[in-house]
Amino acid sequence: MTFITISEVGPRDGLQSIKPVMPLEAKKAWIAAEAACGVPEIEVGSFVPPSLLPQMADTAELVRFARGIEGLNVVALVPNAKGAARAVEAGVHGFSAPFSMSETHSIRNVRKDHTQMIEEIRAMGRIAAEAGAHFAVGLSTAFGCTIEGAVPQATVVRMAAASIEAGAKELSLSDTTGYADPAQVRRLVRAVRAQVGDALTTLHLHNTRGLGLANALAGLDEGITTLDASLGGLGGCPYAPGASGNLVTEDLVLMLNAMGYKTGIDLEKLLKVRAILAEALPDEPLYGFTPDAGVMMDYQERIAQ
Repeated sequence: MTFITISEVGPRDGLQSIKPVMPLEAKKAWIAAEAACGVPEIEVGSFVPPSLLPQMADTAELVRFARGIEGLNVVALVPNAKGAARAVEAGVHGFSAPFSMSETHSIRNVRKDHTQMIEEIRAMGRIAAEAGAHFAVGLSTAFGCTIEGAVPQATVVRMAAASIEAGAKELSLSDTTGYADPAQVRRLVRAVRAQVGDALTTLHLHNTRGLGLANALAGLDEGITTLDASLGGLGGCPYAPGASGNLVTEDLVLMLNAMGYKTGIDLEKLLKVRAILAEALPDEPLYGFTPDAGVMMDYQERIAQ
């Protein structure tokens, strides 16, 4: 039975995409509750200036809290070497850096072109190595960009190889704008893996146009072993108002468990965690079909096979 790691990114990707600031105690309750369901990895926040993202101002405290939960892999997002230094100081097990495959997007987002970003990745790699932390790079806008449109596959492959050479230990392909389709996922995963091998482990998918689960399955068929997801699809997508954001954790767990993949996550317990979000963020929409429909009558028989 194949184990698929589901990495919960809601406390970072979900919360940074909405206006309300979730109270610290509610964040802690959310993280603890998901860990108790068997979620193996949680991205608890990002190390960015609080003036830019006040939603992430308490990330260091969340790292310290989450490190006290046995068996949980605690990770965070960092935009640059300064953020990487703050992350290792806080005690993360690992951190990831976003590297936009659309150079125009990269310049607008972090004010660095591709050459400058590779040097920043090199600096982050040194920080991770010295601290004994795991360092991953997320190849964002890999499937398309709202500024440039299509991103050449050759660019993604070349930047993936450059990231590994600069010190990244692991890569993910990120559908930042919700442009991916299953055929494109298969093509790009194959092309990148032909260059970097098993260093490509992860897909970060959005459900903007309803293709999230289909794209996840395409990735699994190509050997992907980690999928990012957000409880309740929290956060939405800034490029498509009204659309859900990341893959909905609950729907993803249902699909994988029912198909016979091993996730280690108790779905019935996970569905109850939504109440924490609903109480702390009453005006934010929560997405997902499974919470409304419930599990199938033969769900337990399916996962027991």
